[in-house]
Amino acid sequence: KSLFTEANERLVEVLIAARHSAGLRQVDVADRLGKDQSYISNIERGQRRVDDLEFYVLSKAMNADPVELFSSAIELFPEAFDI
Repeated sequence: KSLFTEANERLVEVLIAARHSAGLRQVDVADRLGKDQSYISNIERGQRRVDDLEFYVLSKAMNADPVELFSSAIELFPEAFDI
């Protein structure tokens, strides 16, 4: 259920925007993490939930500051949501 919440969708949107801003393809980020491209695809399609440590590593792989990136996501979260 938590995969399909508005909050998770906003978090994914921020990650996708960061990847695009860095000029990276899904495969580029996956390579930096030692993962298959499908790992990134599953996240971006909302099929895989990102935990806090993954968010940190993903941010760093995209040359983004994890705190600033998460702050951007928080601003888009709905006022209340289920987890």
